[in-house]
Amino acid sequence: MRFRRHVPASGIIQEIRSTGLEDRRHMASKTTNPFVFLQQVRSETAKVTWPSRRETMISTVMVLAFALIAMIFFFSADQLFGLAVEQILGIGR
Repeated sequence: MRFRRHVPASGIIQEIRSTGLEDRRHMASKTTNPFVFLQQVRSETAKVTWPSRRETMISTVMVLAFALIAMIFFFSADQLFGLAVEQILGIGR
């Protein structure tokens, strides 16, 4: 959608609303055969650029490494706060 200069905001909002409503009506009126749907899914999946095995492995290792770092950080913070509360209040273990 292209916006024109000097269009009142209410006109833009009305244009957005009407476009969205038309799209919903169009989608609701379309019925698709399940087999046609699966063909479309397969066609769209073929267009996807999948990451290589190497990229997937590197990403997986990075996620696991950051999860381990976060785990160590939160475990340490929990232990320190627990120790501080125990020392201050004299309760706990």
